[in-house]
Amino acid sequence: MVFEYIVQGFVNVMDPFVIGLMILGISLGILMGSIPGMTATMTIAVLLSFTFTMEPAHGMMLLLGIYGGAVYAGSIPAILIRTPGTPSAAATIFDGYPLSQKGEAGRAIRVSTVSSFVGGVISVFALMFFSPVIANAALRFRSPEFFALAVFGLTIIASVSGDSLTKGMISGLLGMLVASIGIDPITGFHRFTFDIPELLTGVEFIAVMIGLFGIAEGLRKYSEGIDENQEKVDQDISGLLPSLSDIRAIAPVSTASGVLGALVGAIPGAGGDIAAFITYNEATRWLKNATPSFGDGNIRGVAAAESGNNASTGGALIPTLTLGIPGDSVSAILIGALLVHDVNPGPGLYKDEPVLLYTIFVGFLIIYVFILLFGLLGANYWAKIINIPKQFLWPIILLLCVIGAIALRGNLFDAWVMLGAGLLGYVMRLRGYPLAPMVLGLILAPIAEVNLRRSLALSGGSLDIFLGSPLALLILLLSVLTILLPTARALRGTA
Repeated sequence: MVFEYIVQGFVNVMDPFVIGLMILGISLGILMGSIPGMTATMTIAVLLSFTFTMEPAHGMMLLLGIYGGAVYAGSIPAILIRTPGTPSAAATIFDGYPLSQKGEAGRAIRVSTVSSFVGGVISVFALMFFSPVIANAALRFRSPEFFALAVFGLTIIASVSGDSLTKGMISGLLGMLVASIGIDPITGFHRFTFDIPELLTGVEFIAVMIGLFGIAEGLRKYSEGIDENQEKVDQDISGLLPSLSDIRAIAPVSTASGVLGALVGAIPGAGGDIAAFITYNEATRWLKNATPSFGDGNIRGVAAAESGNNASTGGALIPTLTLGIPGDSVSAILIGALLVHDVNPGPGLYKDEPVLLYTIFVGFLIIYVFILLFGLLGANYWAKIINIPKQFLWPIILLLCVIGAIALRGNLFDAWVMLGAGLLGYVMRLRGYPLAPMVLGLILAPIAEVNLRRSLALSGGSLDIFLGSPLALLILLLSVLTILLPTARALRGTA
């Protein structure tokens, strides 16, 4: 029966009109995702109303095309200008930008494209064949498990701190401090708001991220003086496909990261940014003797991050379609798009709308095939962007940063937040403080804080609630081992 639904879904998506919608959605997604700050969530929210008059399957193909295209394209500015187009591409910077500095931007984008395809396809197959099982497992996550997952994510700071763990920890704590600004979500107490109304809801994470990476990098360029002869890096733009040696190198890590990314994405609220950081961290742990080392332009670092964040897209649809619980902000909008057509996501969807469901599955699979084609055909052209004369390139980038920071909420205050974060990031770079731990602190601290306090409230202040959850206990033990094992090896090496 499942095979028949898959065949029917394939027939439905082969309609020229549906293919046109998928290509339109992918093109819009790639365009918007490659501009820092223009997230998939915002793009889909803006274009959602255009799908109200369409058939449900047609509207979903357009929206899923935008979703997949934007998540993939976030890696392009991350590789070229050290500024992620979307939050989920932040981990791609670590090895993507060093490759670009070596004149291998085209190679990095091709590897990113193939890894995104691998991660996306794995997540769609998980969605197609294992979604009820994965969704039920993901639903076992309660406050103790979410807190443990956030702590595990924070241990990644040890991997992305560069030469100084102390500076990495300070950077991470600074991110946690910024994340605490606003009204306390439980007590309502005002924290670091200084009677500024715009700070009551906290600072906008995306504006901070654009400032830390985009504005700070621009300030560094201008402070050092833009010398065209010194800045220009000859990019290798030969070939359309990654080399066989690159494919052999990234195949295992892309596959493993795709599986892990789909599982993390299936956890409601986790999202692509957490999935990318976790898969990147696991790659650095399991391939610790890699050459070149992670952070110096290792293509497997690009593959791990991109496969992980793209796998989270299909993973996020697992609880969305199976249980009616959105996996991330984009899937929440997709639920709204289905409800407009009286289609109720949840367990009944498999019984009531099996053809629509498998049309969505097959369509999302085809979308990733198109992303692979578009990405490989366009890689060399995008790599040329970095060689646009710097006196023209950086004003354009800074303008796009300002537009991206304001566009998400339409709030001018976010531009000031972005500028402040840019100045902070510039000073931190001058002093040798890594920026990635601060981003991790910003993303994970609110999740850790809220779920720790909820857990303690449920247990009456007792930590036994973590001991009573085997899953939370396992994740916390893994977190401790993640920190202790490298420390023990370092001590043994110096003994």
